Amino acid sequence: MSEMIRNAAGRDVPTTVNDRPQIPYQGLGRRAEGRRHAPRVYSCADYPGGGDKRVPTIEAALEACGLRDGMVISSHHHLRDGDRVAVMALEAAARLGARDLTWFPSASFPSQASVINLMESGVVHHIEGSLNGPLGGYCSQGKMRGTGVLRSHGGRYQAIQDGEVQTDIAVIVTPAAALFWNANGVHGKSACGSLFFALADSIYADKVIVVTDNLIPFPCVPWQIQGNHVDYVVEVDSIGDPAKIVSGTTEITRSPDRLRIARMVAEFLRDAGIMRDGFSFQAGAGGINLAFIAYLKDMMKQAGVKARFVRGGSTRYLVELLQEGLTDYILDGQTFDLDGVRSMARDPRHVATSPFTSYNFHGKGNFASMVDAVVLGATEVDTAFNGNVVTHSDGRLLHGIGGWQNCLFAGCTILAVPSFRDRIPVIVDRVTTLTGPGELIDVIVTERGIAINPRRQDLLDATRHSALPIRPIESIQQEVERICGGKPQAPVFGDRAVAVVKWVDGTLLDAVRQVE
Repeated sequence: MSEMIRNAAGRDVPTTVNDRPQIPYQGLGRRAEGRRHAPRVYSCADYPGGGDKRVPTIEAALEACGLRDGMVISSHHHLRDGDRVAVMALEAAARLGARDLTWFPSASFPSQASVINLMESGVVHHIEGSLNGPLGGYCSQGKMRGTGVLRSHGGRYQAIQDGEVQTDIAVIVTPAAALFWNANGVHGKSACGSLFFALADSIYADKVIVVTDNLIPFPCVPWQIQGNHVDYVVEVDSIGDPAKIVSGTTEITRSPDRLRIARMVAEFLRDAGIMRDGFSFQAGAGGINLAFIAYLKDMMKQAGVKARFVRGGSTRYLVELLQEGLTDYILDGQTFDLDGVRSMARDPRHVATSPFTSYNFHGKGNFASMVDAVVLGATEVDTAFNGNVVTHSDGRLLHGIGGWQNCLFAGCTILAVPSFRDRIPVIVDRVTTLTGPGELIDVIVTERGIAINPRRQDLLDATRHSALPIRPIESIQQEVERICGGKPQAPVFGDRAVAVVKWVDGTLLDAVRQVE
């Protein structure tokens, strides 16, 4: 077991993870040093002059890439729960006899639960990526041989760019590609929108395999993935089910309490003066977020306000804002439904963005901090405004970080959460797993009231005369505990850290311990 050290957030984290030394979280002021990781140098003389990089199967591509034990194999998640290629590639590696692989997905989904069998058989050693559903449960029970590493979308780009993770083989699923293997996600029967979560993989991996079910003559435009980075192309019958790219809830909630939360979030933006001509905001999928967009849309129309841009993940509700002239642009990291996919393909104002431009902390700026307001969810918040999105109050690892951490740098970060779930309070004394520091979380909106972080005196002043139910967070917590019969029961943990939570700069923010 690795030695533990207490970081600047007061959390005990390991000094080494998967045999690599780690830097504990040092606060928000840490600055990066050193140089970026450089990919290998290649020569056009070693690739087909006619541009045809096809090989017949994924096995053939993996063999040509020099697959061997202990390699890092990466994949992206733009097809979400409909993706078939990530598991297909790992199973092909199993048939070739590979063992102790690290799987490095930009996110994992329940449809990939069969990776558990590959971990049981020794093909996959551990996962560095979000651990959703069954994979999270497997890790929480201490069954994964290595330590899971959870990163934000921007943190994943940072880790690749900085050389913290050096990918041996990137397997990039693409709904449309040319023989030369420039590729995009907006065309074809399996269109999913952007492919930019695979951008860093395509640039920095030693070897890159593109897998498609829609091979077209060169050029494939727009080219989200450059063919100059690609080694081999494989054509398959189907890369997945695009209907299953739908993320969680893509319909407005019908719950009266959650509708109240959504309405209060919109009213808060209005009353705080954030909703103004030329403003920007971000809200993804989920019933509360979608209801918030609908309420805000009506308020924008009434006030004659137009946003300069809105941030996705996009849904039809953001697309409607664009089509109705309520925003100039959608800047979109991923599409959460097929309306978003179609809009990105047809409307040049619906712009695909990458984690490099939007979220990478080790760059010369990114536009996360240029967003005026972001509306997010959480599994827990505490009275110091810290947030948790990866575990529940029982300590089980069930969710990934996604872009949540990166979004915290917006001008106003709002967590819209019900005050309790299944009679378990969401506001706690100390979050089970720290995913985002309270210094960056500004407002908590529940159905029982709104709590503003005392650090944000400007927001307190702006809403002083608002009719909104603004209350101290401790007051909301106490009311909810009376309703639920007390504080939530603390989970029982073992000593082993089964996963770690990285901060946006690559430092260790917290550790997730084995659930007893």
